Amino acid sequence: MSGTPLVLDLEASGFGRDSYPIEVGYVLPDGASFCTLIRPEPGWAHWDASAQTVHGIARDTAIRHGRAATDVARLLNERLHGMTAYTDGWAHDYPWLAALFEVAGFPLAFRLENLRALLTDQDAARWHEVKQQVAGEMGVQRHRASADARVLQATVMRLRTLRG
Repeated sequence: MSGTPLVLDLEASGFGRDSYPIEVGYVLPDGASFCTLIRPEPGWAHWDASAQTVHGIARDTAIRHGRAATDVARLLNERLHGMTAYTDGWAHDYPWLAALFEVAGFPLAFRLENLRALLTDQDAARWHEVKQQVAGEMGVQRHRASADARVLQATVMRLRTLRG
């Protein structure tokens, strides 16, 4: 596959079955990015302190500064309509995105695919090493959705360059 991929990442309240998205970010092929907190819905009560340790977003921060789930889902559909977004954590990110759109009451207007589909076996074997290098070069200090999406996108492109 050629071209720079659209990469999307989510941060969530935890890692289990009752977890839900609290932040979504993406980076478009042209490098433009977007990130927003998602205000927890009334039925979204699960909170895992270990997840908060990873992303650094307090539940109170998501409540105070997050956008309504319906607004976030609508915005994602408007901006990503008909596109394919790639994520490195599809097994977690897809259920979180599905929870967002279920609350919003309408379907996704874009596709979410596993970033692994963009990689050769050789790329996959080098993924963690190259991702760590890229993150270091970019000076990424925080584990947040748009920053993570930018590192993921840059890692895919670096691996393609290394293929020769």
